[in-house]
Amino acid sequence: MKRYAMLCAVAALGACSTNDATTESAAPPAAAAVDPSSPLAAPTYMAMAASSDQFEIQSSQLALQASTNPAVQSFAQMLIAHHQATSANLMQAAQAAGLTPPPPTLLPPQQAMLDQLRAAGTGPSFDQAFKAAQIPAHQQALELHQNYANGGDVPALRQVASATVPIIQQHLAAAQNLNVMTGMDGQTPPPTTAPIRSGERG
Repeated sequence: MKRYAMLCAVAALGACSTNDATTESAAPPAAAAVDPSSPLAAPTYMAMAASSDQFEIQSSQLALQASTNPAVQSFAQMLIAHHQATSANLMQAAQAAGLTPPPPTLLPPQQAMLDQLRAAGTGPSFDQAFKAAQIPAHQQALELHQNYANGGDVPALRQVASATVPIIQQHLAAAQNLNVMTGMDGQTPPPTTAPIRSGERG
């Protein structure tokens, strides 16, 4: 009887040891930390997204002053309205996630692009520079938001990124189709499409 009890005790200890080992092996591995400098990390994503928005807003404000092309001005007004909204969405999502919203600051790449636009002059020369800047700027923004929507580290920000993607796609298509062609006299020809009504601006 004593031997039987001892065998039971040994078996119980063995079971406990086995269960402990099983529990340890079954525990999910710790999530790999995202590189803080990666665009998939919230701080870097927010800083890049905020800078992208600021470039679109500030370059478009410049376009309203430097361009006389109605198509360029209408496009610029749309960019200002949309990117002010995406900036507000980013700030709200950051606060909801307990994160510090990024300041509305241009990062060096966007600052360099804005400086080039300021040096482009006015009229048709500005229009061409504006279009040339907006296409790659929106391509980069689209890649940023798509990547974060698919693999970012904060769910609230992933939702914002996902909602921003179709807006950027719309802007990119509009930039690619923007009419900045100039006539022989160096002046922008009248638009071939129907004029934009005031109620459609912004």
